[in-house]
Amino acid sequence: MSNNKEAKLKAFGELLDVLDILRIQCPWDAKQTNESLRPNTIEETMELCDALIKNNVSEIKKELGDVLLHILFYAKIADEKQQFDIADVCDALRNKLIFRHPHIFGDTKVDNAEQVLQNWEALKLKEKGGNKTVLSGVPKSLPSVIKAERIQEKSANVGFDWDKPEDVWDKVKEEIAEVETELKAGNRDNMEKEFGDLLFSVINAARLYGVRADNALELTNNKFITRFNHIEQRALDMGKKINELSLAEMDALWNEAKNLPI
Repeated sequence: MSNNKEAKLKAFGELLDVLDILRIQCPWDAKQTNESLRPNTIEETMELCDALIKNNVSEIKKELGDVLLHILFYAKIADEKQQFDIADVCDALRNKLIFRHPHIFGDTKVDNAEQVLQNWEALKLKEKGGNKTVLSGVPKSLPSVIKAERIQEKSANVGFDWDKPEDVWDKVKEEIAEVETELKAGNRDNMEKEFGDLLFSVINAARLYGVRADNALELTNNKFITRFNHIEQRALDMGKKINELSLAEMDALWNEAKNLPI
C-alpha cells in the first residue's frame, strides 16, 4: 500500500525532528562528524547492496532507512556549520534532474534510452561546477569492477564503443593471448598489466550484452560459498575436517552441491 504525498512529507518531517533531538540529546549522535560517519556510510551502502542482490524486500526497506539516515546526518552537520541544509540538497537535486531531462522539461527530442544517456553525459559537461571531462565524474574510490563498468559506459555514451557486441570477442581473445605470452615470459609486472587488460575486456563484453559484471561476479561468489560450505559440512558429517578430504572426494561433493539452491 502506497502512502500519499502528504503522508510521505509528514513522515519525512517527523524523521528530521527525531534527528534534531538526537543530535542534541544523544552523546553518540552529538559527537559524529563527516569523518567519523564515512566508514559507517560505506558499510550501510554495502548492506543495502547485499539486500538488493538477495531481493529481500524487508531488508531493502531497512537498509534504505539506514542510508537515508546518513544522508540526513551529513546535511544536518552542514546545516550546523551554516554551509547548506537538506532543503538545499533537495533543491539542487531537483534542478539537476530538470536540467538533465530536457526531453521531459524542454524541447529536446529523443527516440530511446541510449540517446537519453548520451544527452546526460553532454549536459554534465555543460553544468556549472560539473565534470570537466567525460571520465572525471568516475569516483576514484569505486570498487575496480564497478569503476571499469562506469568508465566503459561513460565512454560509450559519447560514441567510443564497439559497433556490434560480437566485435568485442576478438579483443578478449587478443588479451588472453597477451596474458599467455607474459606467463611464458615470467615477467610479473607485465603479467599483472595483461591480466588487468583481460579483466577490463571481459567486463566490457558483459556490458555490451546487458550484463552487470559486478552482479554476475557476486552471484558466482555466493554460488561458490554455498557449494564450498556444503563440502565443509559434508566432511564434518563424515567425521573429517575438510583438509582431510582427497581432491576426488571434494570434487564429488562439489558436484553434489550443484543441485543446491543458491
